[in-house]
Amino acid sequence: MVLQTARTLAREVGLEPVAPGAGAALRLLAAAGGARAVVEIGTGTGVSGVWLLRGMRPDGVLTTIDLDNEHQRIARRIFQEAGLAPSRTRIITGRALDVLPRLADGAYDMIFVDADPAEYSACVDAALRLLRPAGVLALNGALAGGRIADPAARDLDTVTIREVVKAVRESEEWIPALLPAGDGLLAAVKHA
Repeated sequence: MVLQTARTLAREVGLEPVAPGAGAALRLLAAAGGARAVVEIGTGTGVSGVWLLRGMRPDGVLTTIDLDNEHQRIARRIFQEAGLAPSRTRIITGRALDVLPRLADGAYDMIFVDADPAEYSACVDAALRLLRPAGVLALNGALAGGRIADPAARDLDTVTIREVVKAVRESEEWIPALLPAGDGLLAAVKHA
């Protein structure tokens, strides 16, 4: 019920929350890795945060970053309604590319990115530094609304996402898989 409320609130403020299938995949990835420290780029109204926290260890802390105070206010309410202790979240207001350099190297088990596609490449670079060996990176929207497979789709967001997915897939530093959940979830494990 709390996720349904969070999804409704997201749409009311003009956001597209992660689909239930993508949320379930995030919970699975967090649980499989025994995640205790996760970074979320793009708090939104807390939909993905609830999924991540439900997969994380009971002592896990979600560090979530967003530019919008109103979105974060809603997310705090959603986390509370989901029965999550305030100590389980660290909510940071700011631009991800300004906040990420201040986070500790190799200290995170998972990083989830659901933000401006123009920042995806920089977020992937930051993830290499922030994740522990065998840590997980997940990028939302990796299918770009079905436009990724269409070579005629040349809009900036699609081209950017296409290039980031290709770079991760071809990198020696990641073990990637494109999951067709929601609008596509590119999941990649950092080589140990």
